[in-house]
Amino acid sequence: MTDQTAETPAAATTPPPTGTRPPAVFVTGSTMRHVIVMTATGSVGLMAIFLVDFLSLLYVSWLGRPAATAGVGFATLVLFLSTSVNIGFLIAVSALASKEIGAGNRTRARQMAGSTIALMVLCAVLVTALMLAGMPWMLRALGAAGEAYDVAYSFLLIALPSNVLMALGMGFSGALRAVGDARKAMYVTLSGGVVTAGLDPLLIFTFGLGTDGAAWATVVSRVCFVLVGYWGAVMVHDIVAMPRRSHLFSDMRLASFIALPAVLTNLATPVANIFVASTMSGFGDKAVAAFAIIDRIVPLAFGVLFALSGAVGPILGQNWGAKRFDRMRQTMKDATLFCVLYVIPMWLLLMATQNQLIDLFHVTGLTADLLRLFTVVSGPMWLTLGGLFVANAAFNNLGFPIYSTLFNWGRATIGTVPLVWLGASLGGAQGAMIGMAAGGAVFGIAALIVAFRTLGALERKAGGD
Repeated sequence: MTDQTAETPAAATTPPPTGTRPPAVFVTGSTMRHVIVMTATGSVGLMAIFLVDFLSLLYVSWLGRPAATAGVGFATLVLFLSTSVNIGFLIAVSALASKEIGAGNRTRARQMAGSTIALMVLCAVLVTALMLAGMPWMLRALGAAGEAYDVAYSFLLIALPSNVLMALGMGFSGALRAVGDARKAMYVTLSGGVVTAGLDPLLIFTFGLGTDGAAWATVVSRVCFVLVGYWGAVMVHDIVAMPRRSHLFSDMRLASFIALPAVLTNLATPVANIFVASTMSGFGDKAVAAFAIIDRIVPLAFGVLFALSGAVGPILGQNWGAKRFDRMRQTMKDATLFCVLYVIPMWLLLMATQNQLIDLFHVTGLTADLLRLFTVVSGPMWLTLGGLFVANAAFNNLGFPIYSTLFNWGRATIGTVPLVWLGASLGGAQGAMIGMAAGGAVFGIAALIVAFRTLGALERKAGGD
């Protein structure tokens, strides 16, 4: 009979005294249950943000200016670059701290979390400064012009500096996931989503700020990330130690080993999206507006898979620290099955409600045609991407982050550029979308196969030691 506390990872609220062994909640109990609990709680916070982003673009579309909708879409692509860097460091926080917790070394876990978050914030400052300086070039490279350029530039000028706050909040969230408190990690993003949901219509319509109002709501939400994350990670769990100069450089080397490949991995998707958006811009504002709308529908429909990737990491990390290879293998199988069981019903739902989506955004012509096509191709595309997400979690948490980098950049380059270009040449904007959907399938399947083989190799090596 298993311990009830170990069965419920989200139940841990009061940490043990520093220096004692904390409960490694993922090394006992049903692995599928851990996957579901971590994914469900993680997805609530993510879905809150995705829903708010969806509503923000919906409100902007109601302004009746396709160029404004396109402008917010361009701004979102640029913001996604900075967010992707933060996600890479979040993976490092979670992977390093969870492994130490699984091995029973809480003091070391606190130290690694603090050092990695410090590195995360420093990189966020640098990335933000570089992106602010390069904003005009990036927007023009995306194809932004006229009103779309003006909207995007103004939006980014307000929202981009808050990337530093987002990095700190996400760092705290990664520490909470490492310790197994998925509920409080959920609160970090959920709080920002709730605040933004209330501010968006108020600032956009009531105060007449338009797209700038949506940008200011983004800033306030990121302040909430920091406050709620600090409360959970520092005040409740005390899992983040103040970085010490004597440990900082050695810890940063370890963190960089995971974080830098993870950052490169996460940059692959926005870079691919930027290429697709640039291709779409050649077909006019209506095509870009469709891409912007799809970019908001995707996280809302398939954001659970983003949470799945984050959920698998700490489970694998703790079990690797405890040398439970049987549970690691079962966790990956359960995560893959979860992906299939989620994507297929969501795909069918999207196809059944395509007309309602078109009516909701008040779009016609090419924009409506592209939305219809998206609902048809989304299922097969996200089944394979789900496999890639599970593989990423395995590679990043088992000491092979470079594999994630190779597979994701392979998908973003070989699996995207030639097929999108060919599709656009043969079938216009619709052909470009089909090329984008088809390109990632091979890389997603191959990554999952390699992830299972890598785990097997680690187990054989451990058995021979």
